[in-house]
Amino acid sequence: MKITVATVKPFAPAAVAKIKETVEDAGYEFELLEKYEDQGELIKAAANTDALIIRSDKATEEVIKAGGDRLKIIVRAGAGYDNIDLKAASENGVVVMNTPGQNSNAVAELALGMMVFGARGKFNGKSGSELKGKKLGIHAYGNVGKLVAKIARGFEMEVFAFDAFVPKEIIEADGVKALDSADELYSVCQYVSLHIPANDDTKQSIDYELLSKMPEGATLVNTARKEVIHEDDLLKLMNERSDFKYLSDIAPDKKAEFEEKFADRVFFTPKKMGAQTVEANLNAALASAKQIINYFENGDTTFQVNK
Repeated sequence: MKITVATVKPFAPAAVAKIKETVEDAGYEFELLEKYEDQGELIKAAANTDALIIRSDKATEEVIKAGGDRLKIIVRAGAGYDNIDLKAASENGVVVMNTPGQNSNAVAELALGMMVFGARGKFNGKSGSELKGKKLGIHAYGNVGKLVAKIARGFEMEVFAFDAFVPKEIIEADGVKALDSADELYSVCQYVSLHIPANDDTKQSIDYELLSKMPEGATLVNTARKEVIHEDDLLKLMNERSDFKYLSDIAPDKKAEFEEKFADRVFFTPKKMGAQTVEANLNAALASAKQIINYFENGDTTFQVNK
């Protein structure tokens, strides 16, 4: 049986080496497709493998159908999996998994790093502000949110969180104040760190009505997905409020307009950077390979995200 790593955005070489070692030690064939330039190459790879490990690559219906009866599992090395057509996978008998928690520390550190960067005026030589004593709201208290809270408390920030799916007692056991709604979170906090997934309920949900509630000197940090932001509403708000900053590790569709109008108050990384550490690469890569092997050998579907 063959396990294929297919990544436009490659893993670190050390991570690839560990995947190869893990796969071959378990008696499977290993194949690598990196930096491919055409979706057709991914389709071809899917047609000739039993398992796929991908990152931000688009596992579309066409890719999944190309796998025919042979392709059995796709693992997204990371938490988000909106780049995979889950419906097509289910209809074609393909198990889809993610690797939750493996990139969490890298994303959390990036979120706090971006807050420092923004508070200090992007290190422009002028006086900035400190994070100590500021109120931070964490929107979604999953693996990343918990780590953001832990690091932020080290900065002596006052940390709040809202997550409709996490009991208050779990949040407050970490020394974080649990709030009852997103409205309350945005009304209270000068900083908000976004960790919600992109789905039908959340896309464009971060809108004018919500963002306009934030106190003076507000900063929105997005290490989630660009689709959750209502970009026209954010542009409108930033036109009205010269105190509002937006920092993201994924550029908005209207990046040029944001940078032209608000150069001093926005920052976007050149590409999505949340998982771009050697450690996160290695953690997610190894988890992907081990989950596939465990699925084939033991039928383990612990991290399956489709049914």
